[in-house]
Amino acid sequence: MLQSVERLVAEPITPDQVRAVAQANLDAGYRLVTMSVVNLGDGRLDIIYHYDKNLSMRHYRLTVPVGQNVPSISNIYFCAMLIENESRDHYGIVWDDIVIDFQGSLYLEKETPPPLLRGPSCTISTVVK
Repeated sequence: MLQSVERLVAEPITPDQVRAVAQANLDAGYRLVTMSVVNLGDGRLDIIYHYDKNLSMRHYRLTVPVGQNVPSISNIYFCAMLIENESRDHYGIVWDDIVIDFQGSLYLEKETPPPLLRGPSCTISTVVK
């Protein structure tokens, strides 16, 4: 049984800080692990950036209103291009100056309903036999 849950500690950042934080982490030898997006359900999204160096993690939380453009870090960490495009597919985030923009069709076809109208991107169900 789970005894305790450790909450992710993420430093809050603003859109104006996103690229500077990414560049500082690159300069310090950190790799971009991934980015997580959470729909807060109140018209805002959390975008959490995860960086690693020698198993030491750094996390940064950007909170933005749904529909607000976000600075891309793909010109600093090219691999971010895939994560940013995927988050556009799922959450409709538009990334400013992304190096390759699939415009919401990295994994999805153009006929797919708009993001946030599709419902959760992951659901769990059980079958009782």
